[in-house]
Amino acid sequence: MTPEDLVEIELIKRLKYRYLRCLDQKLWDEIASCFVPEATARYGGGLYEFDGATAILEFLRSSMGATTMLSSHRCHHPEIDLVGTDEATGIWALEDVVVLTDFGINVQGAAFYTDRYVKRDGEWKILHTGYKRTFEELMPRASVEGLRITADWWATDGRSNLS
Repeated sequence: MTPEDLVEIELIKRLKYRYLRCLDQKLWDEIASCFVPEATARYGGGLYEFDGATAILEFLRSSMGATTMLSSHRCHHPEIDLVGTDEATGIWALEDVVVLTDFGINVQGAAFYTDRYVKRDGEWKILHTGYKRTFEELMPRASVEGLRITADWWATDGRSNLS
């Protein structure tokens, strides 16, 4: 592996991190820049499959768009392989928490993403992304005495209301 290869791998990591940040912050226009038009996605082990960036973005907006849905997606332990000057693959460990305030439920889990990337016009983009769960669990928020949200990106502008 060359120093140049390491730079390319770092750029791919930044792409994945941007995808996750934009998902959690609901930055739909910015997340669109992560994909090539012909991208595909396979979320939840194939429960949700999409062809084309437009279909992927429509799903993300409709499933994650409500500001009453708070999420934290963290990927780590990347295994990225360059398979050419403009193609790469990646496997990422995912840990996520989704707080569904309207339904009083927390969802947390872990998965492994399997991605394919292409370099277009000097920029890495997602050609395919998808994950398969290692586990997922639901917890009613009411079952945890005293549990409350004290900061919210949208409701409190990210500021804690602890006093």
